[in-house]
Order: sequence, then C-alpha cells, then structure tokens
Amino acid sequence: MKSISKVASGIAPSATLAITALAKEMKAKGIDVIGFGAGEPDFSTPANIKCAGVKAIVEDKSYYTPSSGILPLREAICEYMDKTFGLKYKPGEICVTSGAKHVLYIVLQVLLNPGDEVILPAPYWVTYAEAIKMAGGVPVIVETTEESHFKISPAQLKAACTEKTKCIIMTNPSNPTGMLYSPDEVRALSKVISDEDIYVIDDEIYAFLTYSGEFLSFAAVSEDMKARTIVVNGVSKTWAMTGWRVGFCAANPEIAKAMSNYLSHSTGNPSNAAQFAAAEAYSGEQESAKAMREEFKKRRRYFVDRVNAMEDVSCLEPDGAFYIFMNVKKTFGKTIAGVKIESSADFCKALLEKGLVATVPGNAFGADGYVRWSYATSMENIKEGLDRLEKFLKS
Repeated sequence: MKSISKVASGIAPSATLAITALAKEMKAKGIDVIGFGAGEPDFSTPANIKCAGVKAIVEDKSYYTPSSGILPLREAICEYMDKTFGLKYKPGEICVTSGAKHVLYIVLQVLLNPGDEVILPAPYWVTYAEAIKMAGGVPVIVETTEESHFKISPAQLKAACTEKTKCIIMTNPSNPTGMLYSPDEVRALSKVISDEDIYVIDDEIYAFLTYSGEFLSFAAVSEDMKARTIVVNGVSKTWAMTGWRVGFCAANPEIAKAMSNYLSHSTGNPSNAAQFAAAEAYSGEQESAKAMREEFKKRRRYFVDRVNAMEDVSCLEPDGAFYIFMNVKKTFGKTIAGVKIESSADFCKALLEKGLVATVPGNAFGADGYVRWSYATSMENIKEGLDRLEKFLKS
C-alpha cells in the first residue's frame, strides 16, 4: 500500500491537546490528576451569548451562510475592532472561520508558496511551526531569552530576513509566555517589517486579556502596516467560547477575498448558530468578559508569588493571556521523586506521574528548560496544584 503524503507524515501532534487527553484518561481511571495543560477558560459562556445561539437554532438558522461569515457578525466584528483597538475595517475585509486556529491555517495556505520562509520567534505556540510546514513553508526559528522577556528584537528580525522571507508570526500577548510587546516595540518591529517588505500575522487572540502595559496592534501603526498585517482573533478566550469554534481574520481586501475563496472549496462557513452567538459576543454587554479578566488577574498574582517562593523554579510575571512559563533549568541533573531530570519533558512526565499534575514541557514551544502552566482553571485547583508542585520539588 502506498504511503501517506510527506507533509502529513511530518506533522507532530499537538502537545497541549495530548497532555490534556492524557490527564482526562487518568481521571477516567480514578486517578486524581489536576490539569494545567489546555488554554481553555474554566468559566461558562455568558448567558446572553448562549441565548443568542439557542435563538438562532429555534429560528431555524441552520442553512449555509457565505463562506466568509454572515454579514451581521462581520459588521459586529468591525464595530468591536474600532471601539476596542481603534482599528477600522469594512465587512469585506473580515473573514470568519471555524476558530482562530483555522484562521492561521487558511492564512498560511493563502500566503505561502513552497519554500517560502516564515520567521517564528521562540517560544512559540505549538501549532505555528506545524501549520507553516502544512502550507509548504519553512519555519525560521529565532530564539529569544528570558532576559529579553522572550521578545524578538528589531536586529534579530532583520538578521533573520532573506529573499525567501514571506512573513513573521507574532502573538501579542504571547502564548506560552504571556509577555506583551509595548507600543514602542511594536513600532520598532514594524519598521523592519516594512523595510523588508514582508507580512506579519498578528495573533491577537489574547489581546483583551492584558493586565499590565498597553496593547497596540501592528495594524494600528500606519496604513502601510495595516495593509501588511493579518490580524487573527476570535471568541474562544475572551468569552469562554472555545467549543463554539468561531475565529476571524482582518486583512487587506486581496487576502480576505483569497481566504473566502479558499474556504468556499474547503470547510465552507462555520456553524450558523455559532456565528449568531459570536455576533452577540462582539456587540452585547461586556461586563462578563471584564469580570473573567479580573479573575484571571487575581490568579496570575497568586501563581507568580507561589512559584517564585519555591526553590529551583521561577517565573516572570506575565503581562497578559493566562499562562505561566516556569523556568525549571535548576532541576536539570537532579533526581526528583526518584526520577533523573534532564529536560522539561522529563520534568513534566515526572510531575504528572509522581505529583499528579499535568503541564506542558517547554520543548513543545521551542524552549526546553521551561514548563507552561495555564491558570485558566479554578483557584482551588491552582492552590492544590501548586501545593503538589512544592511537595514534588521537595521529594
């Protein structure tokens, strides 16, 4: 029997989803595991949004929509982007997809030719490198340091650009580090992007979840940068709607049209009812989202204080998102709970098996020596999970 494609055989599974699945499997066997792997808010979708989804179903909103999404949703997105981030787009520049991850996949399919290079600052979200390869592109990894707060510098960006460079992928605030690029840093990177004549895929899925510092979209820097920027966002994190699967991109008309065409021959439109729910998310009351953000902020403070009070581990205070990127390099070479630790993967495996806590190793994000924790879980789970970490480190 002939083999599957080289592209498909070269794609690695999602480390975060794998860890979450393993934790659920252990729970199903009666093992008391606490999961900190998935970037999924533990809150309920706000009631007004759920009601809008139910209403759409009752009113028989169950047929095909335009491949780029219903007009009321794209209009609501435009109004939200203007009001929240000062970005002015027209509905024709908005393309709605089945989640923000789907946006990334479609954008790369539309932008890249075989062999095109995509600059990827590390640490990076696990899907980026795989999505680039799925589109026939070549990930160009640029390593950053904890001392630089895991941010790429203009000099690093310029040095990484070649004639084959098509774009750079930025996440602001970052997954997995939670770090935020300041407006001045965004402007400095934008100058290089413009000078090198490349695009930027600006993943802003966590933009609303910013706790310190000021958020600035690359698209807000100038008209030139707006034309070069593909903004990626969605409803999953801000309104606890991960399973509704609605994301969008805002881009120049040529890219938006190409994405719509691509969607029309692949997945078609996202769920009709989910689109109406998303329209309510963008246009309805925002107090529920703000309350969730405040709770995340409290959890962040507790998490950082606890981790930095322990021996052999430490972390920076994240500016946004809901992740802690914990430095575990001091544990390398040591034996903990009877296990020799030589990598972040060793650390996470031992912590899961011996401490019953599920986290994601940093090597999945291109940064061995670190472990990602998601604090998108209850304060009760956070306290117990960190108690278990402390006990594990002392064993």
